Amino acid sequence: MSHLVIVESPAKARTIGQYLGGDYTVKATMGHVRDLPKSGIGVDVKNDFELNYQISEGKDALISELKKLAKSSETVYLATDPDREGEAISWHLKELLGLKNEQAKRVTFNEITKKEVLSSIQQPRAIDDQLVDAQQARRALDRIVGYEISPVLWRKIKTGLSAGRVQSVATRLVVDREDEIRAFKADEYWTIEVSLKRLQGAGTFTAKYFAPVGKKAAELGTEAEADAIINAVTHAPFAVHSISHNDKRRSPAPPFTTSTLQQEASRRHSMSPKRTMAIAQQLYEGIEVPGHGLTGLITYMRTDSLRLSDDAVTDARNYIAKTYGENHLPKAPKVYKTKAGAQDAHEAIRPSYIDLPPDSVRAHLSPEQYKLYKLIWDRFISCQMENAVFDVLTIDTVSAGEVFRANHTTVKFAGFTAVYEEGKDDSEEEVGVALPNLAQGEALGLENILPHQHFTKPPARYTEASLIRAMEEKGVGRPSTYAPTISTITDREYVVREAKQLRPTPLGETVTRYMLDKFTDIVDVAFTARMENELDEVEDGKKRWKTMLGEFYGEFSQSVKTASEDTNRVKVPDEETNFVCDVCGRKMVVKLGRFGRYMACEGYPDECKNTKPVAEETEGICPLCSGKILKKKSKKGYAYYGCEKSPACGFMTWGTPQKTNCEQCGNTLFKPRYSKVGLCENPQCSAYIPEDARGYKKKETTEGAESTDSKKPASKAASTKTTAKKTTAKTPAKTEKSATKTAKPKAEKTTAKSDTTAAKTTKPKTAAKTAKPKAAPKTATKTATKAPAKKAAKKTTTEAND
Repeated sequence: MSHLVIVESPAKARTIGQYLGGDYTVKATMGHVRDLPKSGIGVDVKNDFELNYQISEGKDALISELKKLAKSSETVYLATDPDREGEAISWHLKELLGLKNEQAKRVTFNEITKKEVLSSIQQPRAIDDQLVDAQQARRALDRIVGYEISPVLWRKIKTGLSAGRVQSVATRLVVDREDEIRAFKADEYWTIEVSLKRLQGAGTFTAKYFAPVGKKAAELGTEAEADAIINAVTHAPFAVHSISHNDKRRSPAPPFTTSTLQQEASRRHSMSPKRTMAIAQQLYEGIEVPGHGLTGLITYMRTDSLRLSDDAVTDARNYIAKTYGENHLPKAPKVYKTKAGAQDAHEAIRPSYIDLPPDSVRAHLSPEQYKLYKLIWDRFISCQMENAVFDVLTIDTVSAGEVFRANHTTVKFAGFTAVYEEGKDDSEEEVGVALPNLAQGEALGLENILPHQHFTKPPARYTEASLIRAMEEKGVGRPSTYAPTISTITDREYVVREAKQLRPTPLGETVTRYMLDKFTDIVDVAFTARMENELDEVEDGKKRWKTMLGEFYGEFSQSVKTASEDTNRVKVPDEETNFVCDVCGRKMVVKLGRFGRYMACEGYPDECKNTKPVAEETEGICPLCSGKILKKKSKKGYAYYGCEKSPACGFMTWGTPQKTNCEQCGNTLFKPRYSKVGLCENPQCSAYIPEDARGYKKKETTEGAESTDSKKPASKAASTKTTAKKTTAKTPAKTEKSATKTAKPKAEKTTAKSDTTAAKTTKPKTAAKTAKPKAAPKTATKTATKAPAKKAAKKTTTEAND
């Protein structure tokens, strides 16, 4: 008796194959087997939205093989991922293989463990047509929006642009935040700190102005208000007014969902959402662990649920009691409520095996896999632990009727913090320094009084983590779309990353303002959230998917028609920089060429030919010539740092500039990726460590942009000076010229699954191994101009699918 099991990735196929045994043949589809065409909309809007599916490129031989295997198999188990898209892939397989209902069985695995696999195989079900319809509706909706708006943007703004139902809203969120920052008007306020000492016994401490006695916290808005208080207390006695101890309890964070995992990985390990999902996919599908074989280490990583299985909670509680003691274990398991509107189709993300803690498998994981696995493990264990308890000591001192307050927080019971504490986008509350043992009514002496002027700060730009949180809160997209959406808006140059923050480019702002004018609904947050709710209604069987598309397309097509009739073109303004052209002295601006952003003189190309790669100023100072350190990108896209006076100076490093300086020479410290601390790069400093003595093997040739040998920057600079001059003057001219030769827009599917395809079959390499400086810079723009125009014209115009 033979059975065929079809999954999506080879890694998952190997893991499941070893659990099922010889009666089962397990094959992988390597992602989609059928989809809408890459060229052409693929949706017949005039014929009830019929979809024109085609076998995916390169999958004909696979389909033929699967057909032969299906004919000789009693049962075909369609075991693609347990989400809408996985359901749709199973449906496509059933259609392509010509399977009858009694032969095609749908199974899903929340985790790739032997117990789960064997149990699921024994409980197959039919394909869920409502899930398939919801995925088809999303696919058609995104294809319609992308294919009908993108050509309008090409004609009205710039060739090669794209729009999308979710990406356009995500871009708008970033643009709106930038508008808030520009419109922000700072308000002045003052704080006063007093340094107090005990008159009897040793001990000094600092207290901050709080309010008049008996009043709520007051804010000092002007210097005059601060001066009035300073004058009143300068010669008046200070005394301890009250001392209070309060217990403050803090609950653990719930287990990870897709969104919170991406946010925390970004905060803790600077992982992009796309990279986070790729590594999570590897952990889910299986890692070779001695004694266990190929083992799935975590549960399914695309989920918006906080639900945990009873068995998993029991295992966690047993582990906590054994490892940390009964006092760290709550009397009853902690249950977390999933937010309203969540699909709740799968458990929260958690480890599959409690008996495989991170350190026990560390030797078999890549550094990124270990970091993410430990993050998931720690969060899951901590979510079932007792609350942490803190003792908050508050001392109020009084002088001239004014209260000055000092606080200090100490850990009374560690609870879950013994394992894990959630990272924060904003700084934590001040803990305060230890306070002396004072008595109520005790007289104090005034040592010093310091007023401080402050100004309110504008809202912070989004980081990848905070943008994902905003999208989730506003109902924009679903867990599987967050990562590909952020990748899309950065790849399209609508948004750029600067010091972990997301800033809109002039192109992104121009496109967003045009969309707001012509396609208001598409970039409306509430409208987009409502569309997500309608897709959920299709999944629940409350609405037909073609009815939903018909309701949407009526007004949308009219908006497209109106925008197309407008003959006015929109100019994208150049982005000003603080850099000065070293040829003619004018300002340098950022332009968008055929192959991305580059800096050019304001007079380019008619009056001055000077161009340079885009660079970002940092706070670092060059250890060789004291020039500014600029952040740049190598030909392969890796970030490196070099002197602003390059090539005359020639200093470059892969290390990130730190805010702290060398204690010996006072120069900026640079932290390499392989190091936990910043290192001094000044060869004349006693703290300088040559690269070949830093504990890693340095390659003789490296891939970089500005230096072939960091020990010989001067000679390197001289050898590359001529090359740099030749390339920078010509490249952008070719770039701008070739930009007009692009073809009509082609759509290329961008899905959450495709984000992880490469990661499934290729072992990840660390940047430290691949991103080292190599021979002289034949700038990235020169290399790019050699690429055929047709290849670059393949711009995606559609959104990521669920």
